[in-house]
Amino acid sequence: MDCQGFFRFMASISLVFLILSEACMASTQSIGKIYPGFQGSQMNWIDRNGMFLLSNNSNFAFGFSPTQDVTLYLLVIIHMATLDVIWTANRGFPVANSDKFFFDEDGTVSLHKGGSSIWGPDTSGKRVSAIELQDSGNLVLLGNDSSVIWQSFSHPTNTLISNQEFQEGMKLVSDPGANNLTYVLEIKSGDMILSAGFRTPQPYWSMKNDIDKTINKDGGVVTLASLNANSWRFYGSNEVLLWQFLFADANDANATWIAVVGNDGFISFLNLDDGGSASPTKIPSDPCSRPEPCGAYYVCSGNNVCQCPSALSSSPNCKTGIVSSCGSSKGSPELVSAGSGLNYVALGFVPPSSKTSLEGCKSSCRDNCSCLAMFFQNSTGNCFLFDQIGSFQDTGKGSSFVTYIKVSSDSNNGGTESTTKGFPFVAVIVVATVPVILGLLFVAFRYYRNKKRLPGSPQETSEDDNFLESLSGMPIRYSYRDLQTATNNFSVKLGHGGFGSVYQGVLQDGTRLAVKKLEGIGQGKKEFRAEVSIIGSIHHHHLVRLKGFCAEGSHRLLAYEFMANGSLDKWIFKSKKQDFILLDWDTRFNIALGTAKGLAYLHEDCDVKIIHCDIKPENVLLDDHFNAKVSDFGLAKLMNREQSNVFTTLRGTRGYLAPEWITNCAISEKSDVYSYGMLLLEIIGGRRNFDQSHSSEKSNFPSYAFRMMEEGKVREILDAELNLDENDKMVSTAIKVALWCAQEDMYLRPSMSKVVQMLEGLCPVPQPSISSPLSFRLSSSFFKSTSEEGTSSGPSDSNSNANLSSVQLSGPR
Repeated sequence: MDCQGFFRFMASISLVFLILSEACMASTQSIGKIYPGFQGSQMNWIDRNGMFLLSNNSNFAFGFSPTQDVTLYLLVIIHMATLDVIWTANRGFPVANSDKFFFDEDGTVSLHKGGSSIWGPDTSGKRVSAIELQDSGNLVLLGNDSSVIWQSFSHPTNTLISNQEFQEGMKLVSDPGANNLTYVLEIKSGDMILSAGFRTPQPYWSMKNDIDKTINKDGGVVTLASLNANSWRFYGSNEVLLWQFLFADANDANATWIAVVGNDGFISFLNLDDGGSASPTKIPSDPCSRPEPCGAYYVCSGNNVCQCPSALSSSPNCKTGIVSSCGSSKGSPELVSAGSGLNYVALGFVPPSSKTSLEGCKSSCRDNCSCLAMFFQNSTGNCFLFDQIGSFQDTGKGSSFVTYIKVSSDSNNGGTESTTKGFPFVAVIVVATVPVILGLLFVAFRYYRNKKRLPGSPQETSEDDNFLESLSGMPIRYSYRDLQTATNNFSVKLGHGGFGSVYQGVLQDGTRLAVKKLEGIGQGKKEFRAEVSIIGSIHHHHLVRLKGFCAEGSHRLLAYEFMANGSLDKWIFKSKKQDFILLDWDTRFNIALGTAKGLAYLHEDCDVKIIHCDIKPENVLLDDHFNAKVSDFGLAKLMNREQSNVFTTLRGTRGYLAPEWITNCAISEKSDVYSYGMLLLEIIGGRRNFDQSHSSEKSNFPSYAFRMMEEGKVREILDAELNLDENDKMVSTAIKVALWCAQEDMYLRPSMSKVVQMLEGLCPVPQPSISSPLSFRLSSSFFKSTSEEGTSSGPSDSNSNANLSSVQLSGPR
């Protein structure tokens, strides 16, 4: 071997030795604590099953654990002997085997996915000096003085472990089940309550009502609970023991138990010291006392026996034919009896919707598009309406409730009246009347065609008539004189926007209206059609109701339900023209949550996906109780369920446009999510996102908010006039949600249903990806340029927020 070959050989040996050395170093597990300067991915500890930190007693480990998809991982704490997961950091946001956990030299802790942070504990800006996994299974972050500044026990996921204090304000949330339903355990109103995470949460068990508990002190208010040996103990103020719930026979004071809220709706108890063996005791004790032991509308009886009620027995899979509440379905909905002797798990926990008669209860359900099932109690007159339903219960003892469910008239259910008996008679009538009907249709057609040719009949009127007459389930069609009279000749102006002015009106029956009068037939024709066809066919608590419309000659008007408190912008942006009343934080948060629910319905619960395309404070209206309702669907875009994105003409309002609009890319419902994020920032900050009256540092508020979050200066993001604790969980949640929604990359933005879950505390909110987003630079420069040009499709309440017409800003996309 020559010298050159020898040196190449030695270099190869050195390289192999170096690789082996690094591998050995990477696979070393830490015991008890880790310190700043620590980082690594699942691959670094693959020979340790992904675990990189052990407790001193080696009972618990912290590290990466695979999901059902073995290529994705969660950062977890596990019990080593049973491999049961007792806590998860990045729940709902799994990472790849190359994604890293960082404990940086500056004392920050984070988990990254694809280079962006998806989880980090909220340490209120304090530096972490060490991470310790205690023998109890508690992961604690220690400050410079060795004090605990964050701990996993205070942020449980779906599991409690022995001696872990579960306090009021905490929640256990199950993993999503087969129908994407989660279950939530919390201390609320002095009681421990278990609820199903439906659109409107439905409680179905509480410790106060459980007959198996023992009472140590009656009349107390529960504020804390913990597992101790074989019992679950519930404490009031001053740690007074109120109740005990025994879930196992053996009284081993040293046993380590966990309570798990499962995706089946049960709370189960497992003994970790006995190999994870399960206690026979479960909560609730009756398998049928859960929201979905069977499918929705099935009747559960005995030992989980499931049967379809007679009213739906002829329908495939026991379906009602109604796809979603307030969504357009085939045929008109009607109420049918679900049978006698049925109960429902939530009836003992929710207040009645009203006290009335059976007919009054049925009428309330028929008139409420959200109502899918109703229960009426003859003895009390209590009427219960539900917008979602799980399984019914057959108690075997009869029930004091009468049960009705809403079905589509086209679903051919057994509970509807049969039409086959009168078939011969009907056939004779049909044969006799068809020629007459055809003759009348021919005369009407000739008359209508001749009317179109009359001088002075605009072509647009006949086009709109054809379009509007083709719509099913249209709202009321008013004459121009009707709305002129209702508005006192349009005398009280409520506001104006890009496509017209809005006036206050009152119908003869006292119903108050807000009447939008389109200013130009040519400019707003598409928007008028979109508004009538979209919002006229959908109904939701957080969407403004379209009461009626007028299409007569050159007049185009839309009549909405009246919203007493007007649009949101008047309540969060200070104006010298009016007295400014400061909205408190709870009201702002509820407005943000209501708006999110309305958008989630548009994106996910309608027959077609509806992208609003113009989310901003001016289009969020408030009723007399400050409930938020999304309005103004003139620019909305429809998408098939199969479509993930679509190209369309540029539409919306500068300052709220997602970067994909500006960069000429396809848009999707995630474009609304971006606009919602910008809206949420304005609700939090109480100011416009782009305002040159502020200093240059603060004029671009979204960019400033990202920077303040990165520096841990949360207080700087909040409206200075709000008396708020920056450590309030609701505040930090709202800020993180806003920054996730405002991500430049649309694939990083959450869906609106996920936004609702995060705001409601049903799932954790990871630390948002912090960067210098291109989208804000684009949006800011776009805002400035269009403002200088003065492009606008009509008058607006704010010079900085005029609607942008597709013709003025872009051609076909």
